[in-house]
Amino acid sequence: MITDLLIISIFPLAMALAAVTDLFSMTVPNWISLLLVAGFAVLAPLVGLGWSEAGLHVALGLGALIVTFAMFSFGWIGGGDAKLFAATCLWLGPEQMLLYAIYAALLGGALTLLLMFLRSMPLPVMLYSQGWLTRLHSEKEGVPYGIALAAAGLLVYPETVFMAGLGA
Repeated sequence: MITDLLIISIFPLAMALAAVTDLFSMTVPNWISLLLVAGFAVLAPLVGLGWSEAGLHVALGLGALIVTFAMFSFGWIGGGDAKLFAATCLWLGPEQMLLYAIYAALLGGALTLLLMFLRSMPLPVMLYSQGWLTRLHSEKEGVPYGIALAAAGLLVYPETVFMAGLGA
């Protein structure tokens, strides 16, 4: 029962927190990615992941970290986004990783287009007092890509080995 509670809470809550903090602060705190890594370490053996299968998840997560940090070094994504993507891949494993990347790209593209459209219109004067909104509306700011990463993660999470382990 405790395992089931952890399965349905750690990953979804971490994704929700990542999206909300990125929306309001344009950052994804390191502790969210660390929570995902720790949660994986605790839950992987409880859902029956053996050493080799868990090792594959870790290898894929590290590979994702290398790729996303290269993207970070080119200025394409933020460092928090890179770490969140890798930590999410750790949970998803080989079965869902490609679908996650596709969803993240599509949702991130849609979010970018939406922000470009909204930024092309003037922000109503009554909203200038909301610092997070003025920052989000600024063309000098990037895109809070953590929102797309979180949404994509939540879309594929039901198909993971963790959700299959519910009630085991």
